[in-house]
Amino acid sequence: MKMKNVLILGASGAIAQHTIEKLQKDDTINLTLFARNAKKIKQFEHSNMQIVEGDVLNKSDLKEALKIADIVYANLSGPMEKFAETIVKEMEESKPKRLVFVTSLGIYNEIQGKFGVWNDRMIGGALKTYRKAADIIEASNLDYTIVRPAWLQNEDEVDYETTQKGEDFKGTEVSRKSVGVYIADIIQHPEKDSKASVGVNKPGTEGDKPSFY
Repeated sequence: MKMKNVLILGASGAIAQHTIEKLQKDDTINLTLFARNAKKIKQFEHSNMQIVEGDVLNKSDLKEALKIADIVYANLSGPMEKFAETIVKEMEESKPKRLVFVTSLGIYNEIQGKFGVWNDRMIGGALKTYRKAADIIEASNLDYTIVRPAWLQNEDEVDYETTQKGEDFKGTEVSRKSVGVYIADIIQHPEKDSKASVGVNKPGTEGDKPSFY
């Protein structure tokens, strides 16, 4: 079976670490973990992993990391529009064309009712840059999956359902582990949710706001 070379940008993030834990058991995958601070991912030093310290917005750092990648998974926080612009530009000029990119629920005004109002009040300002990032990716020639998680909690569970762009978002919350496992599934099956923007939530968590608020 052909090996997949997977580059994880923002590998120290909580969701990414669940994805890594799932993928490190797959002997058909070579992982390259890219983070600003390599000390934060020392626990993942393993025979099938390479750890790279670098900055996504440093084009030479990113270009070098992309050389060996087949699939790129970006799990970043910060200037999302700049991240998307840089990643898309460098990927369009290099080998990998499969991108998984995490944004946020609410970027398409897809949340109905009181929860939608609450969500916009809580993170409405940040949603603008997440939406711009998604627009940049959707306009690219990449084979992308944009992931829009519900409000994140730390339960040790895998329990999720998904919605597609154009559908109303379901639920209010989801575990980081669930989102990490969903992303691992896309990486293992790259044809899944191709050219799609996907909401991820825990079934049965509908309400005016997440249970932990």
